[in-house]
Amino acid sequence: MIYIATSNPHKVEEIRIILEGIEVERSPKNVEVIEDGKSFYENSMKKAYYYGLALNTPVIADDSGLEINALGRFPGVESARFMEGKPYVLKMEKILKMLESKVDRSAQFVCVATYFNPKKGVLISVEGKVEGEISREIKGNFGFGYDPFFIPHGYEKTFGELGDEIKRKISHRSRAFRKLFKILKEVEEF
Repeated sequence: MIYIATSNPHKVEEIRIILEGIEVERSPKNVEVIEDGKSFYENSMKKAYYYGLALNTPVIADDSGLEINALGRFPGVESARFMEGKPYVLKMEKILKMLESKVDRSAQFVCVATYFNPKKGVLISVEGKVEGEISREIKGNFGFGYDPFFIPHGYEKTFGELGDEIKRKISHRSRAFRKLFKILKEVEEF
């Protein structure tokens, strides 16, 4: 069993399904980690490191977000903290207003997944990415966060419309955690 360094139940469930056959649980202890890194890598490694030390057991962590190219990769590492405390529908409406005069609507969801084993000093981080574009309107009730206005390449619907089964196959988090556990199976025992 391995702990996930998060308090987000959506993430826990998504990772549990992605990593079928590997027992993962949300951390039994909430560790205060200030996510002030300038990159997804920095924040992901900080979370894994501090949770790993606090629990003295292997942990996995991630940091992820949406990068919109026409807005200088905004909101990026600030994706969750942008308009903090406000519902995602208001965040998406604000971003759609920011994009009104832009032709380029390309974007990508990025996830950096990190494994840290404090007993062995093993730290591994990998990145997963799914490219697409921002739709002109918010559509769909599946997923969470910015899913209802992100259309992944190869599809005509948002993640919010496509549903969890497709998202689990192609999402940034899915790509990152599958890549991470492919490496881990070679260096750790599960």
